[in-house]
Amino acid sequence: MSGQGLFLSFEGIDGSGKSTQARRLAETLRAKGRDVVLTREPGGSPGAEEIRRLVLEGDKDRWSAETEILLFTAARRDHLERVIAPALARGAVVICDRFADSTRMYQGLGRADLRGIVDQLHTLMIGREPDLTVLIDIDPGVGLGRALSRGGDEARFESFGEGMQARMRTGFLALSQEFPARFTVIDGARDMDAVAEDVARVVQAHLP
Repeated sequence: MSGQGLFLSFEGIDGSGKSTQARRLAETLRAKGRDVVLTREPGGSPGAEEIRRLVLEGDKDRWSAETEILLFTAARRDHLERVIAPALARGAVVICDRFADSTRMYQGLGRADLRGIVDQLHTLMIGREPDLTVLIDIDPGVGLGRALSRGGDEARFESFGEGMQARMRTGFLALSQEFPARFTVIDGARDMDAVAEDVARVVQAHLP
């Protein structure tokens, strides 16, 4: 744990409901008097949001996987310096919608076999993991259907299709086995309230 704060990340394939659950958790904790920072990746700081626009817009072949890894790592470094680390230092709960695990999956596994490069850059430039990662698990077809129906600025990655989402789901579940002390997996196919209750129960056990 970083200082007196707690660093939480939400992960999952597109349309899993992780963003909704991250927002609901933030509301629940704020109602209990907690200092909460709800943020996202890519983005979360002014500089990182500029990089977000670069990587999420345009044709799906706009960037190579290698270039995306560098862009995401640069955005994450700025986000860490300007938002995450200061909030943790003051004792806040930081809830981040995606973090390095998404880069491990989407760029390191989904688009090329570059996981080793992702991890090397992460060790060199970021140097930390969340204290707890909540993986919202859902069927890839259901998730992609939800994602395409909502619109938004992540259409470039959604355009890679259901096959990509299936690989990502398998990869995320493998990560949960690789880092069992950090990950908790929650079934996202249920009613949103039921999912939120499970999330709150897991997080409560980790709160300082």
